[in-house]
Amino acid sequence: MSGPNGDPDVSADDEIVEDEDEFSEEEYTAIDSMLDQINSCLDHIEERNQALNGKLHELLESNREARREFREQHPPDEEPESTED
Repeated sequence: MSGPNGDPDVSADDEIVEDEDEFSEEEYTAIDSMLDQINSCLDHIEERNQALNGKLHELLESNREARREFREQHPPDEEPESTED
C-alpha cells in the first residue's frame, strides 16, 4: 500500500501523531492563572508607558515654550556696532 504522498512503504496511519501530553484540569487552571497575571503585568506596563509618554510630550512642549520666550526676550544681535574712534 502506498502512503499519502505516493511513498510505497508509508501508510497513512504512520503520520498521525497521538497527543500523549494530556493536562489535568488543575494544570489548565494554573496556566490560565499565570496568563492572567502576565496580562495584568502587561496592562500595568502599558499604562505606565502611556503616562510617561504624556509627561514627555508635556516636557517637550514646555521646553519649546521656554525657548520661544527666551528668543523673544533676547533676539539675536544683528551686526555688532563698531566702536572705532
